[in-house]
Amino acid sequence: MQYLLGLRRSVLRGAPPSPRERALLAGAALALAGYLLMVWWAETSTMALDQAARHVVHVTRHPFLNGPMTEVSRLGAAEGLIALIALGSVTLWRRDRCWALVLPALMAGSGALQFLAKWSVDRPRPDLAPWGFPSGHVLSLVVFFGLLAYLGWVSEERRRRRHVIALLCASPVVLVAYSRLYLDRHWLTDLAGGFAVGLTYLLLSILVVEIARGRRAALARSRDSCRL
Repeated sequence: MQYLLGLRRSVLRGAPPSPRERALLAGAALALAGYLLMVWWAETSTMALDQAARHVVHVTRHPFLNGPMTEVSRLGAAEGLIALIALGSVTLWRRDRCWALVLPALMAGSGALQFLAKWSVDRPRPDLAPWGFPSGHVLSLVVFFGLLAYLGWVSEERRRRRHVIALLCASPVVLVAYSRLYLDRHWLTDLAGGFAVGLTYLLLSILVVEIARGRRAALARSRDSCRL
């Protein structure tokens, strides 16, 4: 009985948020504010910025680039994401089985979020196809590569290597975002909205997992201490 009472007090007492948890929550709040700003901009602006960005990208168009840009864009489509999720889960399994199992669920949630966000705004694309805002390609890739960048950053790797990991994770997101502009599938604010809402979702998801893992570890320690 004393063991159960001590365990209950330990769980209820909990621990104060760590600096990392505070940073994740603050980052998610800022990203959410950015997304709401993009929603307001998409619904009320004159699209001068979007049109200007579209014009600049069109200047770089060349028949030689059409094929490569189409292939780059596939990375954020369903077939590309399925391959990334499978590769990511297998890679993470050796280092952190928790995140290897969380990754597929996290990406499934990003798909549901994408549907809800597009439905709620219902903004046409530059080619007049429906549901342009936010960019689903950017949203999904921000979640996937953002998680890998986070795990690399909090790892015990050397600082230089962590910077390299972050750069490697950011590169495909930027390339796919540019390809969506190049192929006339999105406005610039669509991409910004996808980045912001994807980052919000990612940071909140990481926060939930980190808190759950922290409480599980604290519970295990409490059990050990109560048995002594």
